[in-house]
Parts: sequence; structure tokens; C-alpha cells
Amino acid sequence: MDVYLELTKEQYLEFMKYDVEEKFQMLNLLKFVDRVEGTDISGKEQYRKYMKEVMPYFLEAGARVIYDGKPYFTLIGPAGDLEWDKVLIIEYETKAKFINMISSPDYPGAIRKKALADSRLILCK
Repeated sequence: MDVYLELTKEQYLEFMKYDVEEKFQMLNLLKFVDRVEGTDISGKEQYRKYMKEVMPYFLEAGARVIYDGKPYFTLIGPAGDLEWDKVLIIEYETKAKFINMISSPDYPGAIRKKALADSRLILCK
């Protein structure tokens, strides 16, 4: 099974070509690690730390969390299989602000990566 934790160069270049000039949303599907490697911290706790540290970047980028929830039951899909631990939808003002945010040398992306066993980040409009 493939695991996705970071943006690839190819995906970044494709996203840069994508015409998004107005507000857009990013659907985040997140699967946490049981324990962050070398620590006693759960992936869920680590992700909470990431969200706290990323908040100033969100504010600067004009981003806001419009949905934060935990999946509980699958109506359509494999029975009894809850693939994701958390679903987030974050709205961004512009693509330029989003790119500026994730490109910042101090952006806490490493904290996010340590928290996750797998993820998806899907552009929505």
C-alpha cells in the first residue's frame, strides 16, 4: 500500500499550473501513527501540536478551519473499515498565500509528517 505524507515535486508543479484565483478548500484525510517514533507521544497528540504551531501561518495566509471531525461509520465503502482518523477542511484565501505559507522555511511541516501514517490533501472548490 502506498503512503502519502508530503507533496511531491510533480504534484507541486501541477498545482502551480492549476488555475485557482479565488478562495478554495483543502480536504485533509489523516491517519495517525500510534506513537511518534522515538517518543511516548501519540500521532493524534503530535497533530494537535502541529495545529497549534501552524495557526500563526494559517492566520497570515487568511486560512480557516471550516470543518474538523472524526469519521465514525462508513455508509458507502468497505464495511467496518474506517480508513481515516480525522477529516479537516481548511479554506484558503488565495493560492499565492497557500504557497507562501507552505514554502516558509519555518513552516512546521515536519511536525505534521511525524504525526501521520498516511494522508491525502485534496483541492476542492
